[in-house]
Amino acid sequence: MSLKKMKQEELELLSYTDLTEMILLENKKAMNTAQIFHKICDLLELSDADYSNKIGDFYTSLTTDKRFLLLDGALWDLKDRHVVDIVVADDDEEEEEEESEDEEEEEEYEEEIDSVNDEDSLDDDEEDLDDLVVMSEDELEEES
Repeated sequence: MSLKKMKQEELELLSYTDLTEMILLENKKAMNTAQIFHKICDLLELSDADYSNKIGDFYTSLTTDKRFLLLDGALWDLKDRHVVDIVVADDDEEEEEEESEDEEEEEEYEEEIDSVNDEDSLDDDEEDLDDLVVMSEDELEEES
């Protein structure tokens, strides 16, 4: 049914978002928030003060309603009129990159372990330990 043919009582029973859907269907084009809400205020015979007080809540209700889509240029339209492209990232490529990075890190770690385990390095470490002395806590306190 056309909005113009509806009685005032019927219009007042509809929510702002329902009225918005009907307005967008009748106009067959996207509109900005102010244009839509001016039409609603005209239909419901609301004052300019009501417009100012309620437009923020109206905008919030549009953003949370799944029937509407905010387009470039701050225009609202019905979501049904638009195709939404969904881009799914290819997780396989990301996993392969992560796996190759993990393998590189593991190889580097193994090389470090191998270099530490070489006999030459153990000999050097043993020489460093020759000067090592174990002291009790009492001895440490006496030296302080």
